[in-house]
Amino acid sequence: MQQFNGKSKEEFVHGVFSSIAHRYDLLNTTLSFNQDKYWRRYAVKQTNIKPGGIALDVACGTGMLSIELAKAMGGRGKVVGLDFCENMLAKAVENINKTPYVDVIELIQGNAMDLPFPDDTFDCATIGFALRNVPNVKGCIAEMRRVVKPGGKVVSLELAKPSAPIFKQLYYLYFDHLVPILGKLGIGKDGPYQWLPNSLKMFPHQSVIKDMFTEVGLTDATYYELTGGIVAVHVGTK
Repeated sequence: MQQFNGKSKEEFVHGVFSSIAHRYDLLNTTLSFNQDKYWRRYAVKQTNIKPGGIALDVACGTGMLSIELAKAMGGRGKVVGLDFCENMLAKAVENINKTPYVDVIELIQGNAMDLPFPDDTFDCATIGFALRNVPNVKGCIAEMRRVVKPGGKVVSLELAKPSAPIFKQLYYLYFDHLVPILGKLGIGKDGPYQWLPNSLKMFPHQSVIKDMFTEVGLTDATYYELTGGIVAVHVGTK
């Protein structure tokens, strides 16, 4: 299993997502058995974002969570989607152009570890399936808290570690063996989708992530396990 620290992980992850951007949405839907849409809707509901609000989507990737935020605001307000990968942002532009939210969503290239915004700017900050890819999980959560207004929500949607015995074994069998094969078939190359099971193994349990939310100063930190605990939505209030 590959080990990283700091910049080397950022560079590796950038390479992975640059290579899979063109098929990322299709493979997400396929590999999640079409559950990814439900997961995003659930996460956005936890933000309590209202029409006319301003939301930040950190590591926005192809923009699907940003679109869900804009939809929740009824197309009234502003969503800023930030990502460090040019290819993912290019795909996000394509996706957003197919929606009524072109004037609502602004895309910015930037780093999740050093958000280019003043303190207390946003009504909420989200991150979807990207917290396990950052070089410093707690540091990223702290940055999200910094840029959210007092009373605002920080929400993470991420793969989790299910605990039900038989389901847990089947889940890891699927992720360890089938996902890399399906990923290779989808993008025509080996390697990038091997990162998915590896990154999950290195990522802390959802209870540890909840503690990190509390440690950076977020109150009422909690998490919700969805679809048998294969994903978790973490929520904290500034």
